[in-house]
Amino acid sequence: MAASMVSQAVVRGLRAASSKHLFLDKFKCARLSPRRWLNLQEYQSKKLMQESGVAVQRFYVADTASEALQAAKRLNAKEIVLKAQILAGGRGKGVFDSGLKGGVHLTKDPAVVGELANKMLGFNLTTKQTPKDGVKVKTVMVAEALDITRETYFAILMDRSCNGPVMVGSPQGGMDIEEVAASTPELIFKEAIDIFEGVRDDQARRMAANLGFKGPLERQAADQIKRLYDLFLKVDATQVEVNPLGETPEGQVVCFDAKINFDDNAEFRQKAVFAMDDMTESDPVETEAAKWDLKYIGLDGNIACFVNGAGLAMATCDIIDLHGGKPANFLDLGGGVKERQVYEAFKLLTADPKVEAILVNIFGGIVNCAIIANGITKACRELELKVPLVVRLEGTNVQEAKRILSESGLPITAAENLDDAAKKAVAAIRK
Repeated sequence: MAASMVSQAVVRGLRAASSKHLFLDKFKCARLSPRRWLNLQEYQSKKLMQESGVAVQRFYVADTASEALQAAKRLNAKEIVLKAQILAGGRGKGVFDSGLKGGVHLTKDPAVVGELANKMLGFNLTTKQTPKDGVKVKTVMVAEALDITRETYFAILMDRSCNGPVMVGSPQGGMDIEEVAASTPELIFKEAIDIFEGVRDDQARRMAANLGFKGPLERQAADQIKRLYDLFLKVDATQVEVNPLGETPEGQVVCFDAKINFDDNAEFRQKAVFAMDDMTESDPVETEAAKWDLKYIGLDGNIACFVNGAGLAMATCDIIDLHGGKPANFLDLGGGVKERQVYEAFKLLTADPKVEAILVNIFGGIVNCAIIANGITKACRELELKVPLVVRLEGTNVQEAKRILSESGLPITAAENLDDAAKKAVAAIRK
């Protein structure tokens, strides 16, 4: 059965917030949602690459128009590219509330860099991926503009089917790799990497040749591939994607644009990397939720959903929609839940002025239902809950959980199953 519009919206939200690509079988792509999401600006990713000896364009970062002008002069380049630094895509076609069109500009005159930066910094840039009012630009990157004679695609990522990292490459770069895989799968090349040996010289050269590099450029590309793998290990990445890995008229192999995804479980030993996390453009509610290991996506309805497991959360949203209600959010508690997380989740839900009822739908496998029940009663009392609350619990320690709720003296409506819970939640806001 086709997914409802609600669950499709949730999936789009999850992908926008957290999706990471994994090539699992031949060329198919799947998604992995991490515990939290590290957001790096373009210049930060380039700096990490530069520190590992990966060839990138020369660049400087500026916070003021005068700094941008001085950076352009120091570059002493034939042509300069000025890029507004925001996390959203589509910068080139964006519009500033200063009137300037485009968040990416090319010029040969350093003085123009200062003028453009003056119309970027401190102003909001609106693109197809930003909120309606745009995102304030606080930093610009001033980089040497290089011509590209040929674009290729290269990535290193974790692949469960290979029990480790793989290299994926294509001579067709500068475009969506999934489109290339679908239309011309013969142009996608994949090499499994032995985690103990690393990228062997023959593997690197073979991938470079498959990408279409010839002669000295093949050796140069092979060296860049090995350096990218060193970076992959050094920062505990789950993916390093370079698109394009380009060839210049001067005979250089350069990583022009890159996306790096990190293993969030390695935060304890990647403190310098995670300290660069830019949360300023994230939804403040989602940011607060992430602090408590909660996955939250706001929706447009008025029935808050409080669920454990992404699949169950989407099913809950769909059942609410089926019975004529509209979910206000997607909130996934995950597995190892503590009472404090339940309390913080209720704080997030009740802070939303749109919420007119809350539906709790918990299936206790790993989750202990009694912990959920104690968290619910604590939250109801301390937050003085003023909206109807419908609770459906099933699984581990459910009888104890039901006893806690029934003896609490709180106005909690019990539900026997998900369908019953959805009907009761919708009915509660119609009274």
